[in-house]
Amino acid sequence: MIRPDLSLPIPAEIHAAHFIGIGGSGMSGLARMFLARGIRVSGSDRADSANLRALAALGADVHVGHDAAHLGDADTVIHTGAIWPSNPEYVAAIERGLAVIHRSQALHWLIGGRRLVSVAGAHGKTTSTGMIVTALQALHADPTFVNGGVIAQLGASSGVGADDLVVIEADESDGTFLLYDTSVGLITNVDPDHLDHYGTDDAFYDAFAQFAGKAREAVVISADDPGAQRVRAQLTHPHIVTFGRAAGADVRVSDVRTDGPASGPVSFTVSHAGQAVAAQLAIPGAHNAVNAAGAAAVLLTLGYDLAAAVRAVEGFTGTVRRFELHGVEHGVSVYDDYAHHPTEVAAALEAARTVIGDGRIIALHQPHTYSRTQQMHREFAEVLESRADHTVVLDVYGAREDPIPGVTGKLVSDDFADPSHVHYVTDWQEAADYTASVARPGDYIITLGCGNVYLIIPQVLQALAAGEA
Repeated sequence: MIRPDLSLPIPAEIHAAHFIGIGGSGMSGLARMFLARGIRVSGSDRADSANLRALAALGADVHVGHDAAHLGDADTVIHTGAIWPSNPEYVAAIERGLAVIHRSQALHWLIGGRRLVSVAGAHGKTTSTGMIVTALQALHADPTFVNGGVIAQLGASSGVGADDLVVIEADESDGTFLLYDTSVGLITNVDPDHLDHYGTDDAFYDAFAQFAGKAREAVVISADDPGAQRVRAQLTHPHIVTFGRAAGADVRVSDVRTDGPASGPVSFTVSHAGQAVAAQLAIPGAHNAVNAAGAAAVLLTLGYDLAAAVRAVEGFTGTVRRFELHGVEHGVSVYDDYAHHPTEVAAALEAARTVIGDGRIIALHQPHTYSRTQQMHREFAEVLESRADHTVVLDVYGAREDPIPGVTGKLVSDDFADPSHVHYVTDWQEAADYTASVARPGDYIITLGCGNVYLIIPQVLQALAAGEA
C-alpha cells in the first residue's frame, strides 16, 4: 500500500483527472464530483462494477485493469492508499512528472474554502453523514457532500450542491482527516482501530484530539463513548456540544424503544436546553437513536432549532450496505451490513435482534484485513457468539494488506467457547450451501464485513430457494 504524503503540493488547477481505483465507493463519489465540475475524468479498477458502469454513463473514460496507457492526457492522478507502489499507472504518473495526490487531497481541493462539516469516528460515521445530508436537504439547504456509502433515498454517495456548505465523512484510517479545514466536527466515537497506521492506542486518541482542536466553529462529540470522553478531556475548544444517552449530555437521548412493527423503527426522545422532542426513525437499532442525536446536534450548531432538526433527521431511510435487505426465500430474510469491527458487528446484530421476533440470527462473517483479525479475533468471536445464534466464518479479506502467516478466519472460529455455534469454511459455495442448510423459516441471515462478502448473497438466496428452509 502507499501511505499518503500530505506534504505533497496540490495543483492549483485540475483539468483532466485520472483515478486509480475509481470503482471504490469513496473514489467513485469523488469522480462524480469532478465530472459535475466539468473536469475530464478517467480511471481504472481491477474489476468491473456497477460504479464503473455508472461513471461511464456520466462520461468518464473507465477501464478494467491497470495499464500505463490508461493515463491518457491526464494532468493529475488521484489514488487511494490501497494501491501498491508497483501499480503501472502510478509508476508511469511519477515518471511523467504528473501531479500525483491522495484522494483526501483531491477532496480538499474540491472543498476549497467552503464551510465544512466533517464526520469522524470509528463507527457510525457513514450513517451520521447520511442523516446530516438528508436533513439539510429536508430543511431546504443544498450542500455538497461526500459519504462513504450510498445514501438510500438519494441513490448516490456524493453530490454537488449550490450552497457554501460541504458535508463529508472524514476518514481516520490513515490520518487524512487531519488535512481538512473543518468548521464543525462530529465525533461519533473513538474506538482504537487502524493500529497498522497509528501504532498505539494513544496515537489514535491523539489524532482525534487534533481533529477536534482544529474545528473552527464547534465540536460535537459523544457523551457515552469512553474513547470520545477521553478525547473530550484533552480539549480546550470554546464550543463543545455533547450528545448521547448520558445524563449530562447537551443533546440527550432518552425513552429509547425498539419494540415497534416488523420494519423495526426505533422511537426515542431528544432533549436540549429544556426542550424535548419525540422522534421515530425509519431504521432499526438503538445505536441509530444516538446517531440521530449527533446529527441533530450538528444541525443545532448550524443554526437550526431542535424540533426542526429532529423532524428533518427522521426522514433518513438508511445507507446501502447498512442492514440492507436483499431478499427472502422460504421465509428466511437475507440482509447485508458493512460492519467490520467488533463494536460495529455488535450494533448490527443488536439492531437485527430488535426486529427478528422468534427467529434466529445466522451471521456470515468475513474478517477484514489481516492486521485487524490478528489483533481482534477474540473480540469478534465473543461478539458473534453472544449475539448471533449461529455463525459462518469466511476467510480474511486482505484489502490493502499482504497476508500474515497463520492469520485466517479460523482464528475467529477457534475462539468460540462452543464450537457447535460456528462453522469456518473457505469455499464460498460450500459456505452458502451450509448457511442455507441450517436456516429455517423466520430466521435472518446477515452478511458482515466491508470487503466483498455481499457478493455471496446471490449464492445464499439460490441455495435457500433450492432447499427446504
